Amino acid sequence: MAAKQEKKPVGRPAGKTAKKPVGRPAEKTAKKPVGRPAGKTTKKPAEKAAKKVEENQVFISEADQYVFAQGSHYDIYKKLGAHPSVEDGVKGMFFAVWAPNAASVNVIGTFNDWNEEIHQMEKLGPGGIYKLFIPGVGENELYKFLIRTPAGEKLYKADPFANYAEMRPGNASKTFDISKFKWSDSAWLEERAQKDYNKEPMAIYECHIGSWMKHPDGTEEGFYNYREFADRVVEYLKDMRYTHIELMGIAEYPFDGSWGYQVTGYYAPTSRHGNPEDFMYLINTLHRNKIGVILDWVPAHFATDAHGLGCFDGQCIFEHPDPRIGEHPDWGTKIFNYSKNEVRNFLIANALFWIKEYHIDGIRIDAVASMLYLDYSKREGQWVPNKYGGRENLDAIEFFKHLNSVIHGAYPGFLTIAEESTAWPKVTGSVEDDGLGFSFKWNMGWMHDFCEYMKLDPLFRKNNHYAMTFAMSYNNSENYILPLSHDEVVHLKCSMVNKMPGYPVDKYANLRVGYSYMFGHAGKKLLFMGQDFGQEREWSEARELDWFLLGEEQNKGMHEYVRELLKLYRKYPALYSIDNDWGGFEWLNADDADHSVYSFFRKDATGKNNIMFVLNMTPMMWENYKVGVPKKKKYKLILNSDEKRFGGNGHELPAEITAVKETCNYKDYSISFDLPPYTAAVFVF
Repeated sequence: MAAKQEKKPVGRPAGKTAKKPVGRPAEKTAKKPVGRPAGKTTKKPAEKAAKKVEENQVFISEADQYVFAQGSHYDIYKKLGAHPSVEDGVKGMFFAVWAPNAASVNVIGTFNDWNEEIHQMEKLGPGGIYKLFIPGVGENELYKFLIRTPAGEKLYKADPFANYAEMRPGNASKTFDISKFKWSDSAWLEERAQKDYNKEPMAIYECHIGSWMKHPDGTEEGFYNYREFADRVVEYLKDMRYTHIELMGIAEYPFDGSWGYQVTGYYAPTSRHGNPEDFMYLINTLHRNKIGVILDWVPAHFATDAHGLGCFDGQCIFEHPDPRIGEHPDWGTKIFNYSKNEVRNFLIANALFWIKEYHIDGIRIDAVASMLYLDYSKREGQWVPNKYGGRENLDAIEFFKHLNSVIHGAYPGFLTIAEESTAWPKVTGSVEDDGLGFSFKWNMGWMHDFCEYMKLDPLFRKNNHYAMTFAMSYNNSENYILPLSHDEVVHLKCSMVNKMPGYPVDKYANLRVGYSYMFGHAGKKLLFMGQDFGQEREWSEARELDWFLLGEEQNKGMHEYVRELLKLYRKYPALYSIDNDWGGFEWLNADDADHSVYSFFRKDATGKNNIMFVLNMTPMMWENYKVGVPKKKKYKLILNSDEKRFGGNGHELPAEITAVKETCNYKDYSISFDLPPYTAAVFVF
């Protein structure tokens, strides 16, 4: 992963003499401000200067420096980085960077032929911020910061706050004005602010843009532009009835094989799919079609590439200097120093940047457990206990509380989601109650139990029956999302359909009943792309999904079945409005291990349109199967996973069953019917 130290910046022409910067005025003072009306009286100098600073000029005040050093300058990304500015009536670019240990810093780029001498930055104060205004520099210019250390070493660094980056394998930053896009999603944002997502349907489509579908233009990489992707994916998501899309690998990263989880450009959407305005178009389009956008966000660690954040000014300013605290030995990455004010500010401002400048609706934070535990994936001697002798990372805990407090205080309806794989308490508990403050937590325990059970030969499922019921025993401890993510279909874990036992027809029948269990179970839902039509090969970032499979009967049937599950999920509040309380879920029979059948029902606060699930996890037909039910009512069939249109065998179920006064499973009433092999029967009552 780690690149070698660069000898010179990418793109610097060999053997050329430095030219004057493009558009740089030839030692002339501007005669009048740009846009000054002809023939009008000039304003007083103080008024004119104030207006110019307010409207056009980027500058860094002593207050900016102070608040950044305190860790609470949430708009610092508007100051640091590269921003269009006007000084003395001349347009150009304002550059600023935090490099407290540097001996000097220069801006080098295409606008000055990568000259290392002419654009030296000014150090503003003891906090270590450097700034420089360069006249005549516009958009789409490549640049880097040349940092000279006190020892005389030269470091060629990409801008940590850059809004745009050069397409890999290049690694320079690019100037860009992100303020010009015309948004038209205000109705969506206003509606989002009023929502309590604990009571709303949430069906998330996890997606990697680069491998969702390849462009037919025949290029080697075949990347769709954000705009092209928007038009295609919106149609798909609306047809399938997903509520949200979760995008992997958006913040700029150098290595495709990291899937975007080893970042170098936290403030730049990857240039693989276009420029920042193209990405804004994607989000705006999704919002106008009532689809929420969640970004994978990675504050746990960062890439060690030479142009990135590591040893940024010759010393460890973003990572902890002690490698036992500042490095992940397994991943070959650096760990942020959460004890440092400026680092916390960098990360919290980054989350707010995506919210404010790109209108995203949620962040899913990767590898939360690696942040919470000092000894995560480390052997004895590779980690340092906290001041109390424990393994909890006290600084990371405070970081999460700070992050969630700021976000939820300013943006009600915004989602913060933790991928946390342990039993850490109160991940979604309120900060006031000593929780971490997240909106939701991925239920990794449910995911593990589900996958392990579904892989079993049906003969052995009865001995593992309670693996599938266990998650409900702790369901009310957190606000959960049930994830079947990309992590479950890579690294020889098999695709979802190929985890299933039996012949191909059995595999698809198994997966249909498994998905039925997922959609009936308490918790919001997440499926990775391809899982909804039975992708058979493991996922690879290098190729598109096997869309051709939709021409096959079983895959077409699976696609139709997941669409039907999503339709029912969106239609019936009983399936989503009470997810974290026993008031929304009731077992009818959690103990029928001998038949490997699960039966339960979901309900909402009204008590109307309850949804009952009866799931047969074996290839056996259970004749006259009896289920205890709570009421003497008619139970109307709304879904049969064994229908021909879903790829099933076509066993019919009664369209309506009336309960009889006959005790079963501690219920006063019961229904009975023939339950086909590998079948989910879903009723409304």
